[in-house]
Amino acid sequence: MRFVFYLLMMSAVALAVGFGLSYYALTDGRIFGVAQVGPWHAWPDVGSSTPNPYTRGHLARTAAFELGQAEGLQFTATTDSDGQALTRDCSYRIDGRTPLATFWTLVALDETGINVAAPDVPPAIRSSGVTRTNEGDLHINVGTSLMPGNWLELTGRGPFQLVLRFYDTAVFSGFSSDESMPTITRVDCA
Repeated sequence: MRFVFYLLMMSAVALAVGFGLSYYALTDGRIFGVAQVGPWHAWPDVGSSTPNPYTRGHLARTAAFELGQAEGLQFTATTDSDGQALTRDCSYRIDGRTPLATFWTLVALDETGINVAAPDVPPAIRSSGVTRTNEGDLHINVGTSLMPGNWLELTGRGPFQLVLRFYDTAVFSGFSSDESMPTITRVDCA
């Protein structure tokens, strides 16, 4: 009787660990197929002709139309550089440099993928419209309250994510430093 009990317990543990790791790999998967640079993460194999199994699972789960590997790469941030979740109750500042790309865009999306930019303003910040410092650094303010300079105005309340898409880039060829991606700093909260 003891043998049957141990066999059932071992089977239950094996199933729980197997299904738990599979669920984690398909929902978050940052250990398996994601490249993490500061608060930004990307799936570098998403546009390749032979993506790894975790990237295929991610694509099947999200059902998103992704850029091809030669076309560009998308980075997403759900937290600031200190690890705190992004929320529209706070204002943020994005500082630093971006990897070399022909063009890039920055948008703010809610958890369902809806753009949360305020009405009657551009829905995204584009590299062609950003003013930079003399050293080439960018400073972008993100939030619901008025801020000077480059500003991505948001509307509503609740969590959001920042999506930075690079077009015509070779981001992962010799790309390994946190200094290559901008930081996200929480400025203040309402």
